[in-house]
Amino acid sequence: MDAIEQRGQADREPVMITGVGVVSPVGNSFPEAADALLAGRSGVRSIDPGPFAREPVQFAGAVTDIPPPDAAACPLAPTAFAALPRLDQLCVSPIAAALADAGLAGERPSRRIGLVLGLGAEHLKAWEADYLADGGQVFAPTCSPTLVQRLASLFGLTGSAVTTAAACASSGYAMALGRTWLEAGWVDACVVGGCDTLSPTSLAAFYNLRALSRRSDDPTKASRPFDRDRDGFVMGEGGAFFVLERKGDAADRGARAHGELAGVGMSSDASHMVAPCTDPVQAAHAITMALHDAGVAPNEVDYVNAHAAGTPVGDAAEAGAIRLALGAAADRVPVSSTKSMSGHLVSGAAAFEAVACLAALTRQALPPTLNLDHPDEACDLNHVPHEARPAAVRVAASNSFGFGGSNLCLVLRAA
Repeated sequence: MDAIEQRGQADREPVMITGVGVVSPVGNSFPEAADALLAGRSGVRSIDPGPFAREPVQFAGAVTDIPPPDAAACPLAPTAFAALPRLDQLCVSPIAAALADAGLAGERPSRRIGLVLGLGAEHLKAWEADYLADGGQVFAPTCSPTLVQRLASLFGLTGSAVTTAAACASSGYAMALGRTWLEAGWVDACVVGGCDTLSPTSLAAFYNLRALSRRSDDPTKASRPFDRDRDGFVMGEGGAFFVLERKGDAADRGARAHGELAGVGMSSDASHMVAPCTDPVQAAHAITMALHDAGVAPNEVDYVNAHAAGTPVGDAAEAGAIRLALGAAADRVPVSSTKSMSGHLVSGAAAFEAVACLAALTRQALPPTLNLDHPDEACDLNHVPHEARPAAVRVAASNSFGFGGSNLCLVLRAA
């Protein structure tokens, strides 16, 4: 760990979060989402899963209304926005909100602003939408601008623009890459985050993998992370984006900081394409690297937002990784899973759960895990069940463990 310790202890300029934009099942702004998460309000409801479903009704965290983008940050008229594909809308609206929140709505031409979009299976989503509209792109794919190219053009972002795909950790990898660009001096600011949509194919695929909950009684009770009666996750959709800047640049602009992206850790299980690895070593390694990168000891962590989606194997494996990484501090550090309220936003999950961490840091309260009626003995952690808990929160860690073994931990620190 010597190299990691040196990096964590080096005199680096902090990277701050100066803008936040959210469209989610529990709210369409940072204040709305924070209010809902701390009130324990579920956004999971009954939906029509589409033409490929085995069941006529399934439960999911669906976005019911996507607000038009902030007019100062985005040139699109409401009618033009309404005509965009849903995936585009779930990016455009929160990106515009993040830029406006950061005070960069009118200054973009004079700054190198990068864009890192966390999104998996982009072309499959486009081909599916075309197929369901009686198109044939899936049989004869055509070349077209990618979503990240369309977004960079729409917002006039002249820094580098790329997409990261790391399954459920995609938007967290986007945040990590944007931080690296800032530390290297390649951009003056960077828009980072990710999104995902509910689609008939994804709902059917995860259902057939037996990854989804089969509950059919109460939608709000279906997502049960860490509970002994959990039977799979509930899918969600939405987008969450941030503006990242070096602390000095933000101060020079007089920008408000919501928090600091203080540490990043990554690893790969190199194990299985869809089944969680039962050995917690590599997931724990990602957490340990993130803490070292932030210069934070395990006993200084005030909250962990767990990846915990509600799968029997995955939740237990993560509990083992948290215990291995935090050691004796695991008995003290509170842990919760906000997927119990939002569902699993897949590509957008890591970014949305960073929003939950910012809520804890700015509101000094811990969001709960809903439906944790009977904590599984295999998930022996300091849980926050049912309702929020007031707490002094200075440092929060957020785990995202994607299919294929893509492990990520982000450490956020109060501004």
